[in-house]
Amino acid sequence: MKLLLDQGLPRSAAKLLREEGIDTVHVSEIGYSTADDAAILQKGREEERIVITFDADFHALLALSRATTPSVIRIRIEGLYGKKAAGLIQQVLARCAEDLAQGAVVTVQPNRIRVRRLPLLS
Repeated sequence: MKLLLDQGLPRSAAKLLREEGIDTVHVSEIGYSTADDAAILQKGREEERIVITFDADFHALLALSRATTPSVIRIRIEGLYGKKAAGLIQQVLARCAEDLAQGAVVTVQPNRIRVRRLPLLS
């Protein structure tokens, strides 16, 4: 799996995930730190990367466009720094790998992971 971490996630998480053998880039590493959400989604789509974000707008954009890619993981947990963020992302990838490979939006809350397959209808 290949990942694209949005601006709110720590850059150190991208480095830690790469050290674990996961192809990961952070938007700030590729000149997308000020890119709008649609551009980040398009980058994820073009490079077949799962977009990981704190931002709810990604799910809304996918729903409005009825897109089938890219998969998006939205994290709704505050206070995640490098190591904790990387560990959580690895757990979500392991648990939701099949859905993410097929095209899905995943919402991660402190005690719950919700998975919806793409395209999002209603």
